[in-house]
Amino acid sequence: MATKQEDARTAREARLDELHERLTGAVERLVTGEDWAEALTFAAKFRSRSFNNVLLIWQQHQAAFEQGRVPEPFPTLVAGYKQWQQLGRQVEKGQGGYQILAPVTGRFASATPSDPSSWRRLNRGEKPSPGETVRSRMVGAKPANVWDVSQTDGDPIPERPEPKLLRGEAPVGLREGLAERIASEGFELLWVPHEGMIDGANGVTNYETRQVAVRTNMDDAAQVKTLAHELGHVLMHGPDQEDARQHRGIGEVEAESVALMIGAAHGMDTSEYTIPYVAGWAANVNGKEPVEVVQAAGERIRKTALDVLDHLDTTQVPDGTPPGLTRDGPAQKSPAQKSAGARVEPLPQPQREASAARGRGL
Repeated sequence: MATKQEDARTAREARLDELHERLTGAVERLVTGEDWAEALTFAAKFRSRSFNNVLLIWQQHQAAFEQGRVPEPFPTLVAGYKQWQQLGRQVEKGQGGYQILAPVTGRFASATPSDPSSWRRLNRGEKPSPGETVRSRMVGAKPANVWDVSQTDGDPIPERPEPKLLRGEAPVGLREGLAERIASEGFELLWVPHEGMIDGANGVTNYETRQVAVRTNMDDAAQVKTLAHELGHVLMHGPDQEDARQHRGIGEVEAESVALMIGAAHGMDTSEYTIPYVAGWAANVNGKEPVEVVQAAGERIRKTALDVLDHLDTTQVPDGTPPGLTRDGPAQKSPAQKSAGARVEPLPQPQREASAARGRGL
C-alpha cells in the first residue's frame, strides 16, 4: 500500500509531466507559427525568468485571455501569491495561477572545495563540520504558481520609466565622426531601413562579421545616439574582453553610459532614453544593486568616452578645465573648433581599453 509520501511524489511527478507536455506543445506551436516573434518580444521583458517558464506563462495567459479571465492577451508583471501581498496587492477570487517550474535547491558541504567528488549533501537541519565550505545547488524542480498583475487588485504598481527615442537633429559632424571611428576599428557600418532587420533592436554589433547596424526609421538624434552606443560595444565588449562579458546587463550599462557622455559633450540630452535603459539593465545583474553596477563601471565608461571624444573633430561643450589650460599646458584648438570660432579644450587622451564580447544589441 502506498504511503502518503509516495502519493505526494506521484502527484508532483504527474504535474511535472503535465507542465512538460504543455511546454512542448507551446514550443511546437510557436516555432511553426507567426507567434514566435511575439513570444521572443515577451521573453525580453521577463529576462529574470528561464525561457521555459516564460513560454509557460505566455501560453497560460493566452488561454486565460481567450476565456475572458484577463483583459489583455499578453502578461505584463508576474509574481507569486505572497510576493503580490508584499506589494500590497491580493490575487482576485477565482483567478487561477499560471504553473511554472520552480527550482529545488540543496545544501552541499566540502572540506576540499576544489575536489568535485568531495561535496556531500546536507540533510535538513544538518550543520557542516568545522572547516567545511557550504554551497547551494539546484537539484530539481517543482511546480509553483504565479499570477499576472491583471489578476490582482490593491495598491498601484509604480511604473518604471520606459526609454523614449530621441527627437530632432544630432549635432553637426557627430554622425560622421562616430562612423569614421567605427570604420577605423575594422567594423563595417550598415544603415538598415527598420528594426525588423536586426531582431527588433535600434542597433546591433556583431563581432563575428565585424559589422555594426543601425536602423534609419528613427530621428537623426536617435540614430546618432544609437551609433555612439554601438561604438561603446565595439571598444569595450569584444571577444578578448572576457571580464566585461560576464553579464550582458553590465555591457549594456557601459555602452549606453558611453553614449550619454558623448551626447552630453555635444549638448545632447539623452537622459529620457538612457536613464530608464541603464536602470533596467542594471537591475537585472544578479547579486548587485543597480547603483553598484553603474558605479563599478564608471571609470571604464569615462575612459572610453574620453577616448572617443578626443578623436572627434566636433564642437564640444567645455570639459571642466578652466579656459586656456590643459593638464600639461595651454590648450590647442581642434580643426573643428578653429573653423567654428569656438574655444573648446581638448580632452585628455587615455589609453583605450581593449575591445570585448559577443554581438550586442541596443
